[in-house]
Amino acid sequence: MKIEIWSDIMCPFCYIGKRQLEAALAGFPNDEFEIEWKSFQLDPSITPQADKDVYTFLAERKGISVEQSVEMHKGVVERAKSVGLEYHFDKAIISNSLKAHRIIQLAKTKNLGDQMEEIFFKAYFTDGRDLNDHTTLIELASQAGLSIQEVQQVLQNEDLYLKEVKADIDEAQEIGVQGVPFFVFDRKFAISGAQSIETFVQTITEVRNKP
Repeated sequence: MKIEIWSDIMCPFCYIGKRQLEAALAGFPNDEFEIEWKSFQLDPSITPQADKDVYTFLAERKGISVEQSVEMHKGVVERAKSVGLEYHFDKAIISNSLKAHRIIQLAKTKNLGDQMEEIFFKAYFTDGRDLNDHTTLIELASQAGLSIQEVQQVLQNEDLYLKEVKADIDEAQEIGVQGVPFFVFDRKFAISGAQSIETFVQTITEVRNKP
């Protein structure tokens, strides 16, 4: 079964959805699934701001206090904690995810897409790493098993893997994706959002039983 996932590594529900899906897949034979991560940008216009965390960024965007922003994020932090994730929005550095997506596209050519997604998610939401910084991106990509030279090439040439990123985003628009995470199972069923483990299990079972 092929599972395609449209995701942005700066989307908090995408990381949660990844954990929910993984928990669901644990109940099935582990050799029958092919996972393909697809690029999506929630806000392509974001300007990297290395001195600004998520709480401050949202407060300024919505015209509210930082305290109100913290309060708005509490539910997401608790939801993440319920699936074993630690979110530190006070450390998460505002960046544009395009560079990371291009590196993920490189990782996909090496069958390392899932590893790269996991590393970038943790780097952003838990560790407060700057995903616009080239040194940081090279270090994280090498952790996934990518060669430093290839990653440097991607960062030095802004056109490398840009076509693949845009193709994923265009495809999302074609099939009606309104937001991420968005999961497509064998092109038969789709799930939008970080749904419950039970919902994933039910969908996978239906797809497996569908002729």
